[in-house]
Amino acid sequence: MATDDTLLTGDNHALLLIDHQYLQLLAVRSHPNDTIVNNTVMLAKGAKIFGVPTLFTTAFAERQDLIKEIQAVHPDQVPIDRSGLNSWDDERVRDWVKATGKKKLVMAGLWTEVCLTMPVLSAIAAGHEVYIVTDASGGGSVEGHERAVQRMMQAGARPLTVASYVSELQRDWGRTETADDVANLFAELGGGFGQGLRWEWQLLGLKDGTR
Repeated sequence: MATDDTLLTGDNHALLLIDHQYLQLLAVRSHPNDTIVNNTVMLAKGAKIFGVPTLFTTAFAERQDLIKEIQAVHPDQVPIDRSGLNSWDDERVRDWVKATGKKKLVMAGLWTEVCLTMPVLSAIAAGHEVYIVTDASGGGSVEGHERAVQRMMQAGARPLTVASYVSELQRDWGRTETADDVANLFAELGGGFGQGLRWEWQLLGLKDGTR
């Protein structure tokens, strides 16, 4: 793939998953809680397939754990824990991003209108190209989530969904080194879209390299 590609690739961005914790999740009203968990796990697993650097953050972890299904994707990672609302204010987060060398950042978090919006706006101001995964994020209300997404977009953030993110990284089913894992991920967590993809995958005979 071209090095100046405007699309996301496995080696041109880093992923930040911000404060996907139990108490945060309980207050989400913009999406069903199980949808947020499912989509965030799919996001983290998809990034892992393609070797995308991924950071977990938490706030007041002594009071609320990172959701266990998300932590299980990178079981040895200790999330960066903080007290502030804006994770970008934490030098450890900025140092982690700097160490990746990536100017493109993909972010999702709870809640959309607070702990996602603030670091997104700050990262954009710092010169990063930021993508927000809207269906792996959630707000305290539908309006809160939507206004936050609008505000981030007005500042230059680029919205996408989990399905579009993973599909963009795969892009070509001829990339056999990741195709099986991606198809299985969609079948596991991709809902109706994933089942349709699974059917197509089997119909086209892609699993054995034929068309």
